[in-house]
Amino acid sequence: MNPRGNTLKLTAVSALVVLTLTGFSTGRGGSGGSGDGSGGGCSSSDQNHDSSSSSGGGSHRDYDDDDDHDTSGGGSGNASASVQDATVELVTCASEASPHATVEVTNPNATDGVFTVTVIFEDTAGAEVATRTQDVDVPANDTATVRVDVGDDTDVTLVAECDPGLYAPAAR
Repeated sequence: MNPRGNTLKLTAVSALVVLTLTGFSTGRGGSGGSGDGSGGGCSSSDQNHDSSSSSGGGSHRDYDDDDDHDTSGGGSGNASASVQDATVELVTCASEASPHATVEVTNPNATDGVFTVTVIFEDTAGAEVATRTQDVDVPANDTATVRVDVGDDTDVTLVAECDPGLYAPAAR
């Protein structure tokens, strides 16, 4: 018998037993499972080294930036607080031939949004003739053109100026 071969076999078996008893795993990120693909390390079935998981369900959050999402399904109610207002630019003012103002609405957000555009129609003295609002759906990081009507109840011949607000807030 070869004593060196037996020593190697005994060492290999001992190493395997030690690794098995300590719960060493490869390619897994702990018993909680963060889902981030990290692997290796020591863990056992009764330990949870993953600080982003919680017992009883809860939510999963990564700690890299603010673009994360909450998978708990409850929602936090502050999603609209992070939406930036769209910018508004007047293209044409209302006239007798075209009884509406045309404005361009630019969405600076990475998601589609509905924004409320307000246009104040003024006479030659700068007095308000009518104020109209209109919701417009604008794709993410894009611009949409919308017509805001003066309205049938307003004499369009009185309109000399159109004053859209500089910003259009997200529609509620």
